[in-house]
Amino acid sequence: MSHFERTLSRETVYGGRVFTVTRDQVELENGQTSVREIVHHHGGACVAALTGQDEVYLVRQFRYAFGEELWELPAGKLEPGEDPFEAAQRELGEECGLIARRYTDLGAFYPTVGYCSEVIYTWLATDLSPCAMHLDEDEFLTPEKVPFETAVDMVFTGEIKDGKTIAALLKIKTLREREKAAE
Repeated sequence: MSHFERTLSRETVYGGRVFTVTRDQVELENGQTSVREIVHHHGGACVAALTGQDEVYLVRQFRYAFGEELWELPAGKLEPGEDPFEAAQRELGEECGLIARRYTDLGAFYPTVGYCSEVIYTWLATDLSPCAMHLDEDEFLTPEKVPFETAVDMVFTGEIKDGKTIAALLKIKTLREREKAAE
């Protein structure tokens, strides 16, 4: 048997530029009712760009919610209806001044399943070429090339705290290990 909840009613309690918050009355599978407060988000796209020298592009960016500068892979939010792959290509150009000839889909994941509808789509980008970097006017970040294994080490030392970056880097590492074991 699959578990489920059925929406009985929805009230929008906040509508902003980046997300909307609703308070939903739901019926549980046992017939009881409960309330779910949900952050509705259009999602995001994330790119792990690897050079031929096995370096990955990371960006250092101040994140206001945490009051600190974080290491992250290039990424950005989707506009309503925007294709995630096109957004990933756009963000790689905007944040790192790069285009890629090859992309490998690393899949999508749900970063905060308890209260948010956000989906983040991830790609590995290779065969890189430079293009003009063009940040949004309210965006301030510094792109840096880091040896891939150093970036993975940064995950385990806690220097990289961003969930999408952790997920993508560890997924790439695992894919590489599987490819090597299959040889």
